[in-house]
Amino acid sequence: MSILYRDILYPILEELQYDEKSLASCFKVSKTWCEIVIPILWRNPWEHLTLGKKELLLKVIISHLSDEERTNLSQHFSFITKSHKKLLFNYISYCRHLNLEIIEDMFIIHNQYMGIRNNILKLFINKNVKYTHLYIPGYYDYHLIPGTERCFSEIKFLKCNGRVNDKNLIMLTKVCKSIKELQLFLYECSNNHGISKLIESQESLYEISFLNTYSPCDVLFCKVIENSLIKHANTIQYFNTCVQPQTQILASFVNLKTLILKYNYEFDRCRWYYIENVSLPSLQFLDANTINTESLTSLIKNSGEKLTKIRIFNSLAFSNVDNNKKIIQAIYQSCPNLKYLELYYKDSNILELEKLLIKCQYLNKLEICSESINWNRLFNILAISSPPNLFKFKIYFPVNKLKLDSLKLFFDNWKGRHPMSLIIGTENNFTYKNQLNNLINNYKAKGVVNDFTYYDSETKAKNVVKDLKSKTVDIFNGFKKLFN
Repeated sequence: MSILYRDILYPILEELQYDEKSLASCFKVSKTWCEIVIPILWRNPWEHLTLGKKELLLKVIISHLSDEERTNLSQHFSFITKSHKKLLFNYISYCRHLNLEIIEDMFIIHNQYMGIRNNILKLFINKNVKYTHLYIPGYYDYHLIPGTERCFSEIKFLKCNGRVNDKNLIMLTKVCKSIKELQLFLYECSNNHGISKLIESQESLYEISFLNTYSPCDVLFCKVIENSLIKHANTIQYFNTCVQPQTQILASFVNLKTLILKYNYEFDRCRWYYIENVSLPSLQFLDANTINTESLTSLIKNSGEKLTKIRIFNSLAFSNVDNNKKIIQAIYQSCPNLKYLELYYKDSNILELEKLLIKCQYLNKLEICSESINWNRLFNILAISSPPNLFKFKIYFPVNKLKLDSLKLFFDNWKGRHPMSLIIGTENNFTYKNQLNNLINNYKAKGVVNDFTYYDSETKAKNVVKDLKSKTVDIFNGFKKLFN
């Protein structure tokens, strides 16, 4: 019966794997529950690490060391005591995500770390464990640690530095054949071209991301990497890049479902020629940031038939009425199955927005960012022309105040439709908060409004300051505990 009980309980608790608080609350139910929950929680202990959680994680990791090794560290870490209770579990053995970036960063601040570094790493890299997710920095050697090849032989996800050293790269290329998701952090220069061989050696690559800060891209390196993706043209379904494509590789991704283009150079108006005239027949989600209008509209027109979700944070289009108009037109002319839309919006294009509402009949959520809004006109269009399933709205950053009369008229015109959810954020403080609350409560009672959220720049600033103060205190207290 106990085995059957475990078999039933395990998939239920698995559903809570991304809900840490709920999962942690299951500890004290029983021994059986605890034995199921611990491996789930420790599958990826690196997520959502605050300073306080890092200290706790450090303590648990160090508790896996021998008594002699712990004694050597106790003089440098105040939370290590001489009395040591035996661990109930070998927690590290449950890890399936190995984040070497975080491990190195957590310990490197300690002067004595390099002397015990291998001992720490051997807790994670040994013959008794295999990982599915690997995060590896570019400046350390790991290939000499016994058990490395076995540990990394079943990696499905890899995040690595573009400057990963040759020895690590040779080892990864040799043993990792089943990577599905690859994230590369690119530099302006000195990226390791050998990464192309790692890509080519994979059996079936599914997701690829090119990450970057604000440095120009290494054009030659990008060309080499893009050409290495040709083998996986039929399997890649997710492509995320913050640098311009340097080849026609995008056109070969016939099964691509998600495309994220986030350019870091806001004022660079160079055309993205390699996304123009590209047809992506399977594309469902497009997320574009600071892409020139000509290239973006061309992509939407040629690949919009199956698009259900679009996010466009395009400051180039935002600053120009005509560019904004072209993007809206491209969407309603080419995306009949659109369900979610988030974009910059110029108020003078209200008629184009109305056409979009009329033609995109599957739309169920609309988020618009605008510098100035004629509230009466916008609310009238939304009330009259919104398709049947559209009742979730978010409007943010207009500088002109929202008036109660405009909001009341919107609610009155909405009667008889599905109760709306409305979020409004402005740069001005709403001076009639009591009247606003009374108005909202009145229309909630009438079944017109399901949820309403209003926030302003003053409220946001206060929350930022409050959060900053709290984090500063936590950081200060944390360092006091670590180095008292």
